[in-house]
Amino acid sequence: MRPLLLRQFTATSCIGRGAAQTLDSLIAERGGLVRCNFETVELDTHIGMVAGVDDQALPAEFGRFDCRNNRLAEMAMREDGFDEAVREAAARLGPRRIGVFVGTSTAGILETELAYRERDPVSGALPAWFDYAATHSSFSVAEFLRRRLKLEGPAAVVACACASSAKVFGTARRMIEAQLIDAALVGGVDSLCLTTLYGFHSLQLCSPLPCRPFDIERDGISIGEAAAFALLERAGGDVASGDVLLLGVGESNDAYHMSAPHPEGNGARRAMQDALSDASLDPGAIDYINLHGTGTPSNDRSESLAVTSVFGAAVPCSSTKGATGHTLGASGALEAAISALALQHGLMPGGVNTLRVDPTLTAHYLKRKRAAVLSRVLSNSFGFGGTNCSLIFGRAG
Repeated sequence: MRPLLLRQFTATSCIGRGAAQTLDSLIAERGGLVRCNFETVELDTHIGMVAGVDDQALPAEFGRFDCRNNRLAEMAMREDGFDEAVREAAARLGPRRIGVFVGTSTAGILETELAYRERDPVSGALPAWFDYAATHSSFSVAEFLRRRLKLEGPAAVVACACASSAKVFGTARRMIEAQLIDAALVGGVDSLCLTTLYGFHSLQLCSPLPCRPFDIERDGISIGEAAAFALLERAGGDVASGDVLLLGVGESNDAYHMSAPHPEGNGARRAMQDALSDASLDPGAIDYINLHGTGTPSNDRSESLAVTSVFGAAVPCSSTKGATGHTLGASGALEAAISALALQHGLMPGGVNTLRVDPTLTAHYLKRKRAAVLSRVLSNSFGFGGTNCSLIFGRAG
């Protein structure tokens, strides 16, 4: 593929609002997971909750879109001058030439949960204030961003579990290569809700402790929330040294099980191999891997097998979910932003909360951060149903 420039990017999660706070937390190896205190949830688990989402107001003219998911999107796009970068691109390229492609999983489902508490006791009707299309609907966040930033290009939402906001990079790349657009706002937004917390708990996947990816005593995930965005454009003559480029995208589906990965990591391996092929790179060209690394016994084992089958045991890797929690449909975009920060600042993040790496996992897992000059980083995102996506980012010389 021809490289695409990340003209601007931003991320907001429990470890920070915007790139600077996120980077500070990565350098300090500071996590943001706390004991669950969300809404009426009574579960023995930890969560990654973004402070201030409930207080974030939407502009009055977008009141119809008011829900936790869109408030989180509003909060994130105001950081790092991201909204201004998009407006500048729209002025330069035209609003019809900029697409909007966003990943999410639960979207604004919390709004429906709140509405169900106010059902009519006789008819069961939901309250008049509830607007499914503008809040709960998966497309809500894309439509909100599109209108908020006055963009007129094609828009779509990818909702395929935890690979959602990695796959939008591939969607945008295909649209740009087809010359349907010249740039794209890509990213992911997923916010906390009762369905997610109780649902993953019912699957016995939530750890009572802050999650410990690749640890010998790992016992499940910690659910988080996040919003992260990037503005993708064709890489032209204005690319400067240190700019971050999207070099390759690999997608696969192993269709092994509804909620479990293939035990040998077959689909994950194909995604990584396809990303390398897409970027015309050999495995030795990758300096660091940001793992999907959820902290469950089966996911970490299968990913370790897949990584070592492609890269051997030499390439340093880690999961940042010990710090941020698993932000589900937003995790691909959040970890793309973390990968971009790693490239810009020569940082391999350490595995927060991981104390003893499982010796049966052969990947070269980093418990502590490491400084290094990085040229290329691979980021993995794998979801329920066997949806897999690997992205390769590089730093312009």
